[in-house]
Amino acid sequence: MSILVRGVTKLYGGQKALDDVSFEVKTGEIVGFLGPNGAGKSTMMKIITGFIPATSGSVQINGTEISTDNPELRKTIGYLPENNPLYPEMYVREYLGFVSSLYKTGSARERIDHIIEVTGLAPEQKKKIGSLSKGYRQRGGLAQALIHDPAVLVLDEATTGLDPNQIIEIRNLIIEAGKEKTVMFSTHIMQEAEAVCDRIIIINNGKIMADELKNNIHSVIKKHRQIIKIEFDKTPEISELQKITGVVRARSDSGNLWIIEAAGEEDIRPAIFSFAVKSNLTVLGLQKEESNLEEVFRHLTNG
Repeated sequence: MSILVRGVTKLYGGQKALDDVSFEVKTGEIVGFLGPNGAGKSTMMKIITGFIPATSGSVQINGTEISTDNPELRKTIGYLPENNPLYPEMYVREYLGFVSSLYKTGSARERIDHIIEVTGLAPEQKKKIGSLSKGYRQRGGLAQALIHDPAVLVLDEATTGLDPNQIIEIRNLIIEAGKEKTVMFSTHIMQEAEAVCDRIIIINNGKIMADELKNNIHSVIKKHRQIIKIEFDKTPEISELQKITGVVRARSDSGNLWIIEAAGEEDIRPAIFSFAVKSNLTVLGLQKEESNLEEVFRHLTNG
């Protein structure tokens, strides 16, 4: 199933949380929805899942417009909200049985067994939710989002509170789900978005700032930039280093390791090597870094 968002605006009193937002997510696509706090991510996800209405614009799931009073369509959506509301007095297995009954899924016992296994809840399945660690509560929230085998999966900060091993397990689960489902995945962790997502949407102040395939996301920075990390055998003359054509800034990172920022598309490394030879410096190491997702994110959300 596809998600089609067209011209969505959301007002809270006089405050505009979303401003004419449009995008599409196709079946089998995992889209990272990124933005700083207060950018409008959670508001957009609540509108997509039918929890709150848009002030204007529309959201369609597989050609049918979503609304707050369309329970049949909402059954096709699995949603893990940022705050992960659970029932702490219920046992894990009891809770999943309750959620399954709301969706009226067939073969509930087999489905619950399967979801407990894939989300790693098996060791804690006989405990009350209130006694679980934050990581296992997050798994419980993900399990309820998957229990009815939805065609659309909307995950708001799905890996919050998980340790590194758990993050990898949930990451793999999301990737596997994305082979058959339409997935929107919100996170503050750039490495997670790079590892999981096919496409990246960046939102800031309620407006879409970028919508690109993950491998092309650096292209939104119009001014080409090169970052060179280089280690010399001794300290260079910084004023001479900064005179190299194209060099915008040079700074010492630690010891004789330097970070050089250069503008333009021409590779700056040959010029740096020439500088080293003329300055009687030995290059001990050199690494060129491409613009990554974190750099693009900061560029678009911090100006």
